[in-house]
Amino acid sequence: MGLAILLLSFAVGIAIGLPIAFALGIAALATAFYEGVLPLIVFQRMVAGMNVFSLLAIPFFIAAGGLMMRGGIAMRLVHCAQTLIGRVRGGLGVVNVFSSMLFGGISGSAVADTSALGSVLIPMMRERKYDDDYSVNVTVTSSIAGIMIPPSHNMILYSLAAGGGISIASLFLAGVVPGMLMCMCLGIAAWAVAVRRGYPSEVFPGWRAVAVAGLSAFPGLLTAVVIIGGVLSGVFTVTESAAIGVIYAIVVTFAVYRSLDLQTFWTCVLVSIRTTAMVMILIGTATSFAYFLALYEVPALILGGMLHISQNPVVILMMINVALLVLGMFMDMGALILICTPIFLPVVREIGMDPVQFGMILMMNLGLGLTTPPVGACLFVGCAIAKVRIESVLRTIWPFYLAILVALTLTTYVPAVSLTLPAILQ
Repeated sequence: MGLAILLLSFAVGIAIGLPIAFALGIAALATAFYEGVLPLIVFQRMVAGMNVFSLLAIPFFIAAGGLMMRGGIAMRLVHCAQTLIGRVRGGLGVVNVFSSMLFGGISGSAVADTSALGSVLIPMMRERKYDDDYSVNVTVTSSIAGIMIPPSHNMILYSLAAGGGISIASLFLAGVVPGMLMCMCLGIAAWAVAVRRGYPSEVFPGWRAVAVAGLSAFPGLLTAVVIIGGVLSGVFTVTESAAIGVIYAIVVTFAVYRSLDLQTFWTCVLVSIRTTAMVMILIGTATSFAYFLALYEVPALILGGMLHISQNPVVILMMINVALLVLGMFMDMGALILICTPIFLPVVREIGMDPVQFGMILMMNLGLGLTTPPVGACLFVGCAIAKVRIESVLRTIWPFYLAILVALTLTTYVPAVSLTLPAILQ
């Protein structure tokens, strides 16, 4: 009965439009009252969930991404990609995907990717006579690269939800190949749709222009190298690397690009504070919610149910993927990472999967949820920028969903996709 109260009160909270963090907290409190547990225990769990040193990396990563997003890096990356691969048929679609892959390694956020690159590329594609639905489809789906390609604060959340025993550096490395694989699949889909619709190609400006554009974008691209390189070399921890990333972003945007003024810097600080506050309250309430899930042995119940249906690892992984895809359509990504990790991680460990590989499966599944209705944040942002209806976009987005599902399938059933790079570099 306690589990029913926990899940039902959470579902009611979501149904009446409460923020997910509040719905999680109220569900935990309702269950505590039913079980006769002191409400103080719920708040202690919330504080314990937030009182983790490695979480300090999250506000720094958010701030670094915001500075680079507003500091002129997006336009330089787009220009670099356009001079290099814009000459293929429908080149701006492929440029969009390639730019997302580059920008994802800087922003670490799918929504930031959609906002920054969409505001540049969607008007540019409209000017070149690309259909709005195509422009939004490419921009929205390729933005998932911001989750997969490091640094990604969502991977820090996953490590926390897994009990802190998974190396964040390993997760960062593991995301590179799946992220690039997904972008390759999306690039092929973007090219195929562009050819079928007869979109134009760009004029190749020459290798000198490519070199100039590459040099212009290079300081911004070094952000990811500084952060990841420092962690892998052991020079500093993940939290320290995030702080160094902020300092480097300020130097690049203020001194090198000269595109950051004090007003923009203050805006970045305020946005980072608000975003961090939302993430932290979500972590706290999700931790208290997960406490009751563990109390009722939900992971063991789900494992038993899945093994009752089938003991074939292929089938079990398919069921987990379907469950994550459906949940991703209705809930926020951060909350799902914190809730689903304690539930499904024991299941995949039971069938012999590496937790690092499961992290990549989780990220790609929930990233896809950001592009699907009814609560897909990236989908909403992309449609708002293009000023088009979501219905018109969804009618033609299926080739891009299919491309992501191909990458997801390979990531799920081919461990080498996720685990080769961490094995080589660590």
